[in-house]
Amino acid sequence: MAAINPDSFKSAFSEWVKSLNKTINSVIAIDGKTLCNSGGSQKEQSAIHMASAYATENRLVLAQRKVDEKSNEITAIPKLLEALDLENPIVTIDAMGTQKNIAKPIIEQKSDYILALKGNQKTLCKDVRLFFEAESAKENSLWIKELYEETSKGHGRIEKRVCMVSSQIEWLEPKDQWANLNTIVRIEETRTRGKVTSTAHRFFISSLKDNAQNIGKAVRAHWLIEKALHWSLDVVFHEDKSTVRAGHAAENMAIVRHTALHMLNNATKLFKGISIKYLRKKADRKASTLHAILSQSLS
Repeated sequence: MAAINPDSFKSAFSEWVKSLNKTINSVIAIDGKTLCNSGGSQKEQSAIHMASAYATENRLVLAQRKVDEKSNEITAIPKLLEALDLENPIVTIDAMGTQKNIAKPIIEQKSDYILALKGNQKTLCKDVRLFFEAESAKENSLWIKELYEETSKGHGRIEKRVCMVSSQIEWLEPKDQWANLNTIVRIEETRTRGKVTSTAHRFFISSLKDNAQNIGKAVRAHWLIEKALHWSLDVVFHEDKSTVRAGHAAENMAIVRHTALHMLNNATKLFKGISIKYLRKKADRKASTLHAILSQSLS
């Protein structure tokens, strides 16, 4: 694993994904994850950071790329986008990827984006925040016509999410600097656990038209990359505990885990009610289960 060329391995992985003939027509979430123990004891060998593109509806990693040392996701994401054949899906990226040179190739591939706003785009985030604070305080805002609200219960808490969208952005000074920017978004999240209630706001820019339900669902789907991918890699495969680090081994093993996780996810339709963690153990103990998982991944 240490000697395999990771670029060749990634190409083989991409070809395998294409061979599955999956129609990707929902949300592609892009985010990074650090393999905590992949760094050596020497300071010059830091833990590697992998950026992944994840099809949320298909539960499938489409591509991944190691972030170069002394760099960050800003330089890795454009290269990751080059490996994708988008055309139609919505691409969601956290604040680190909210860059003009990232929005542009997404539009060039005939897709749409939803990009989070935080401190990396300080002025833009402040302007959007002030706009929504002013408009939401009005009884009848002429500039906000799209609202979508949903409530969910679970784990002893109630969560209410309100998506507020506005396409009236002519006042936004950097509007023309962002490829096909059409809307600004505020997500209000209110969480109640017992007698304690907390509220938080998140802000986004998007190339989508002002459809609050569509945007709200896409923003929520983005977090599946944390819950269904990163969490599963740690809980099922103990990725953060892995000390594999020689040569290219850590990067290549990350690709192997992505492949195995997809096979397990794909096989859950045959083994209903069984967790992925238990299904992996069952495959280790029973050859017929392993055969069924491998056969399902090729169907």
